[in-house]
Amino acid sequence: MVSKSFSLQPNISLAAALKSAPLDALENRILISHALQLTRIQLITQSERLINAGQAAQLSALFNRRLQGEPIAYIVGEREFFGLALHVTPDVLIPRPDTELLVELALARLPLNARAIDLGTGSGAIAVAIAHSRPDVSMFALDVSDAALQVAARNAQRHGAAVQLLRSDWYQALNADAQHVHGYDVIVSNPPYIVAGDTHLSQGDLRFEPVGALTDHADGLSALRQIVSGADQYLKNHGWLLMEHGYDQAAAVRALLTAQGFTQVQSWQDLAGIERVSGAQLPTR
Repeated sequence: MVSKSFSLQPNISLAAALKSAPLDALENRILISHALQLTRIQLITQSERLINAGQAAQLSALFNRRLQGEPIAYIVGEREFFGLALHVTPDVLIPRPDTELLVELALARLPLNARAIDLGTGSGAIAVAIAHSRPDVSMFALDVSDAALQVAARNAQRHGAAVQLLRSDWYQALNADAQHVHGYDVIVSNPPYIVAGDTHLSQGDLRFEPVGALTDHADGLSALRQIVSGADQYLKNHGWLLMEHGYDQAAAVRALLTAQGFTQVQSWQDLAGIERVSGAQLPTR
């Protein structure tokens, strides 16, 4: 993203504003629609509507935030995931299409009236998508961040998804309650898995996202190890553990699952053909 300043002139039409704005056509439309509370159709049908000085100043501020690299999702406070418009803030990761694979895999493995956990829920994207698609599922979503849980609660309420939210450092909040032991059909997680010092952390959208949700400040596998090592305490017999991970971590995650005694150990590719999710089934104890 080019770092520069832009000023939109007042008293020009919507059509002229869309043409003169500094971003690509899609981002120009998103920001103008957001600021003026107009639909895509209204942008077309009201193309000759004039933008006043206050609106021009507001739009200029939004464009300049984007020119400095701030993600569109944080500027407009929303991102679509699994067909749902989700509220996002800088307290949570921006939901990405790759993670929809994790939802699809979980939905395919949840029996009727199942119980499931989403560890490190962030915006609640995974948990809300599962609960919205399968109202019969008892969905629990855990996160150590109070700010993230507030975002997740807002998204669950927005879509009428029955999600029980718990403040927890991975499994910690489950330890004192017997209802959780061996009580879940599926555990899903998109944990921090970027290796400490990875150059991607200082590039693009990642610069603006919560660093603790991106990296474990270690080898990228420490959170995944904790999730794998603790899962058998909470999964039912034949329950599934499914985890998103980095593009080059599939073999290491499969090794963790195998060493922990899981069966049906495998990885699944995302739309780009990258092994993005690995998981396995807990055998009969």
